[in-house]
Order: sequence, then structure tokens, then C-alpha cells
Amino acid sequence: MKNIILLGAPGAGKGTQSKILREKYDLAYISTGEILREEIKNKTPLGLEAEKIINKGMLVSDEIIVGMIREFITKHNDQDILLDGFPRTVKQAEALDTILKDLNRGQVSVIELDVRKELLMDRLLKRAEIEGRQDDNEETIKGRFQQYEQKTKPLTDYYKQKQGAYFAVEGSDPDINKISQSICAIIDKL
Repeated sequence: MKNIILLGAPGAGKGTQSKILREKYDLAYISTGEILREEIKNKTPLGLEAEKIINKGMLVSDEIIVGMIREFITKHNDQDILLDGFPRTVKQAEALDTILKDLNRGQVSVIELDVRKELLMDRLLKRAEIEGRQDDNEETIKGRFQQYEQKTKPLTDYYKQKQGAYFAVEGSDPDINKISQSICAIIDKL
């Protein structure tokens, strides 16, 4: 089974590439945001607990997120998976390693979209205009970049240390299809 993680800073194109990859490879897609919304909507025990935390303006704990990820992977254990938004920290990556080992799924393959920071800002501000997203303003974007650098960027080193688990793809090209071709060339060799 393939366990693929797309990494990249906000605006790197993870969502766009995830959509293309899901369709091409029929991947079970794990987005922590989507899972949280689904669990809350379905009023599952994890969803109810997450909803209480979110309603208090707090972040959902690693334990709840990891529980949801474990449940999702268990349900889709016969499919290749694509993770978006998880793991976000080394602690979450270690938990994912445990889940995959417990379910006998093998290791992850990490594909990081590498994009220049100034281009990321431009992309996010343009997305704000097109989609009317209030969370894509310059101040908020800078905060998200800071969070990414502090909490998520260390995953690059974590996965580079694992034999054959880490791949970098230049994500600055304006041609989305060229980026997809580079990603697909990696996936086809897994």
C-alpha cells in the first residue's frame, strides 16, 4: 500500500495537487480539516469532543487528530492513501509511523512542494481575491508562515533521515500540469 504525504508551506499547491492525484490514482484522501468537519457532522464521539474544544476557540489536541487519522486509515486499509494537513509536527509524524506499523502498511513517501516564499505570498493574496477568503490577508499569511516554519518545516529533516521516504518537487512553475507530472513520476516509481 502507498502512504503518500504532500508537504509544503501555505500556498504551495497541496490542495490543487491533491485533487489531481486523487483522481489519477484513486487515492483515499485524508484531510484533517475535512475529517474534523465530517466527524462533527456525524456526531461521533471524537467529533463531539472536537466540537467542544473548537467551540471554546482552542486547537484540537494531537490525541484527537491522531485518533481520527487512525480510524480513517483503518477504514481505508485496502487503499493507497494521500495525507494532506497531517502530520503537521514531528510528534504527529511519529504517531503516524506507529499507526502504519500497527496496520502493516509500510512506510510513508513524502513529496514536498518547494516554492519561493515571495511567490507563496502572491498566490495566497490572489486566492483571497478570487475566492473571497478573509483568512488570506497579509498579516494572517505571515502568521501561518511562521507557524509552518516552527512546527511543520522540521518534518522535512525528519523524513529526509528515513531511507527513500523524502522527495522534493519544484512547485514554483506556473504550469500546474508540469508540477503534477513531476509528482506522478515519483509516485509511479513507489
